[in-house]
This record gives sequence, structure tokens and C-alpha cells, in this order.
Amino acid sequence: MTALVTILVPHYKTLTLTKLCLRLLRKHTDIQQVEVIVIDNDSQDDSLDYLRSLQWIKLIERKAIPGESPVQSHARALDLALAQVTTPYVLSIHTDTLIKHPGWLSFLIAQIEKSPRIAGVGSWKLEDKPILKRLAKQLERSMQLLYYRIKGHTQHGIEGIGANYYYLRSHCAMYRMDLINNLNLHFADGDMVAGKEMHKRLVDAGYEMVFLPSRVLIQYLEHINHATTVLNPELSSRQKSVDKGLRRIEQSLARMNATQILRENSLD
Repeated sequence: MTALVTILVPHYKTLTLTKLCLRLLRKHTDIQQVEVIVIDNDSQDDSLDYLRSLQWIKLIERKAIPGESPVQSHARALDLALAQVTTPYVLSIHTDTLIKHPGWLSFLIAQIEKSPRIAGVGSWKLEDKPILKRLAKQLERSMQLLYYRIKGHTQHGIEGIGANYYYLRSHCAMYRMDLINNLNLHFADGDMVAGKEMHKRLVDAGYEMVFLPSRVLIQYLEHINHATTVLNPELSSRQKSVDKGLRRIEQSLARMNATQILRENSLD
């Protein structure tokens, strides 16, 4: 069977989480359908030794560039791997993207193959908030927009407006490789957040970018937001965010039965 999808996984110093991510990926994926490229961002720790031991992945060891931001290193790591993709589709995930359903990849492929005009499918934020919280957030956003409109403010940070447009985030984003090649696209275009400029250029070229509803996608996989920065506090300046993130990680690991998966060395 010829591989259909190349899965790109940037990595930095998250041994336990990376082990869980890759084992769940292997457990719930037909490996003959995919190629998996893990890009280590100069971890220089035990996590790199673990990655070197895996025979079923392709490992790229990237050296850090002095002065680059975490955002830049992440996007540039994806581009290193992107240059080696030969499959029809490419999918980026994070080491805190945890697969939980054997039909996850078939589901994503089915969504992107609904129309040749669909260039990408994936997620903006993968979270399943209670309906009351979603409604409260929508109301808050509507009030903010009204306020800025009355004041005549055009420069603000409201999500989805102007330069803050929604885009497929790299924790789960699948693209057609022929379009990426034809349009000469890269994850790190303009040193922006990974995939943001790519998304805009595909839309400007007349293609559709499909945001899959969180309540649907979360049946197949889970994303622990900002886990890498939480587990590497030097990348984050807010202790409050780190503390909150650690609680979020603990809750996700419990839901995913992480203890059992981490005992299954056969998945390596």
C-alpha cells in the first residue's frame, strides 16, 4: 500500500508526552498509509535518545538558530520536513496532539476529498466547552465588536477579524501537497505563526479551508494546548499559565489512560 499522508511532528524536550503521542499515533493508525517525520528542535536530552531508537519514524535533527523565537523554530522545523514530503497529503500535529480513535485519519481524508477545491482541513481551537460557556463567549465577542464599531476603532485583537483571521493551526492541519508545491508555500512564510500565511494564500488563490467543528473532531483526537511551553517553563513568562497548563495536562493524561499506554513498550 502506498502512503497517502505524511505526518509532521515537531518536538522539543517533552519525552513523556512525545512517547504518548507517538504510541497513540501508532496504535490508532494504519502505518502503511502514512509516513511519520519527527523534527527535533535541538532538544539535547533523553527525548532525543528515545526518538533515535524508533525504527518506524523518520527523524530530522534540527539545530537551533541563535535568537529565533519558539514560534519561528516550530514553523521552520515543519518546513524542513515539508521539503521531504512526497505523499498526496501532509498533516501537521503537535506532540500534545493525542489520537484516540482508529478512524481518525480516514475521517480527515474523507473531509479533504469532499471537493477538489478544498485545500486544507483541520482545527482553529480544539476544545469542547459547555454550551453556556460557548454562548457567553459569543456574547462577549459581539459586545466587543459593537463597542469598537461605535468608537470607530479598527485596530484591536478580536479573533477572526482583520489581521487576526482564523487559520488552520498546526496542532491538526491537513493540506493537499500539490497545491503547496504549485503555490510555493511554506509553514514559516514571513516568520508568522506556522501555517497562518499559508492559509491566507490558499484562500486568496480561490481554495476552501475547512474548519472542522470541535465537537466532532474531539471524538477522534485531543489537543493539550501549549503543553510544550508548560513543560519547558523557560519558554513561558507567566507562572500562572504554567500552573494552569499543568492541571490541564494532568486531566488530559487521565482521560487518555496515559499510564497504560506508557507501559506498552511494544508500540515503539
